[in-house]
Amino acid sequence: MANKKMQKKAEQKAKRVARKTAKKHPVLFFVIVLLVVAIVGCCILHKKKIITIPFLNKFIPQENELTVDSKGGAFTSEDITAIKDSDLSIHFLELGNKYTGDSTLIKVGNTEILIDAGSRQNSAGTIAPYVKQFCTDGVLEYVIATHADQDHISGFVGTKEHTGIFESFVCQTIIDFPLTDKTSQVYQSYVEKRDAEVQAGAVHYTALDCWNNANGAQRTYTLSDGITMNFLYQKFYEEKTSDENDYSVCMLLSQGENHYLFTGDLEEKGEASLVENNELPKCVLFKAGHHGSKTSSTSALLEKIQPQIVCVCCCCGSDEYGAKPENTFPTQAFVDRIAEYTDKVYVTTLATKDEVGFTSMNGNIVITSNDGVVAVRCSNNATLLKDTQWFKDNRDCPQPWQ
Repeated sequence: MANKKMQKKAEQKAKRVARKTAKKHPVLFFVIVLLVVAIVGCCILHKKKIITIPFLNKFIPQENELTVDSKGGAFTSEDITAIKDSDLSIHFLELGNKYTGDSTLIKVGNTEILIDAGSRQNSAGTIAPYVKQFCTDGVLEYVIATHADQDHISGFVGTKEHTGIFESFVCQTIIDFPLTDKTSQVYQSYVEKRDAEVQAGAVHYTALDCWNNANGAQRTYTLSDGITMNFLYQKFYEEKTSDENDYSVCMLLSQGENHYLFTGDLEEKGEASLVENNELPKCVLFKAGHHGSKTSSTSALLEKIQPQIVCVCCCCGSDEYGAKPENTFPTQAFVDRIAEYTDKVYVTTLATKDEVGFTSMNGNIVITSNDGVVAVRCSNNATLLKDTQWFKDNRDCPQPWQ
């Protein structure tokens, strides 16, 4: 029954495409119809569930569609090839343990950017092999460390068993936080490894250097034709704060009129400064602030960026910080605010009560863009947060999602 419904939807879409194409290119009409039918047949044969969702924001052409490709298990070789061949891919990584943290790989042509490497030092053993699938030359053109908490920098250090990111790759340009109050061993080891990379030939800037176009740094880096990496300003690059999260580096990736926002663990005061000091556009993608906490992803920021896709890097439901159940990531407050703009919310990892302590929720989440079409691929499944059993058991469904 499910296959019949899927086939019917696919056939309806094929008819729309065929009619539109027939008007512009009548000679190719029958060839395209045959190709569409063949693709639909292959999808059914391989039991791939494909859902098409029109873009919501007016600034994106309505004929573009968001494709959610749902599979169980790891990415197939076909997935890897499709991701590599895309104009742009953004990867939100699982970190190989039960702790919440961040690590995001961005690939544009032969240029790779790694933002953060959490959650613990042994995560290097999970991050490095994943990145090497896509960074085949062993060179990370840019490394960004958003702030000095261990769940964002410890994988750069690594362990005796798992070589850290700075030693696993040639890192050409390292950009990190201008200020920190950290004195931890992990932070000191991060600085030691970073400085060793600089001695080996890397250049090191802070986000403030980038914003000021100072010391050789740039506010905007052109990654390829039409794709730029833009460092944003927020006042805690220069002002002290009692919250380490508010030192976070903020970056906007732009591809024409498609924008993707990364704010580390920036909290309410930092987000207010970000909104005040930058002309923020509507965004196709937002990496949820501070793992979906109640103190980030504020209404002031969301009203500006109006995200269509939100990716949460966390071990969903984990009590590692001793939080009350209602405050574990992703929080009810986060859900309520995000729901006003989108239900396309994905989460990397899920906490479990067994000895391992974690399993995949969506798994590794990859956002790709090709010719203006954005796709979401998940290594485990593409179930929206609101449709997961964890959400049904632990969160109230906000009105927009009902």
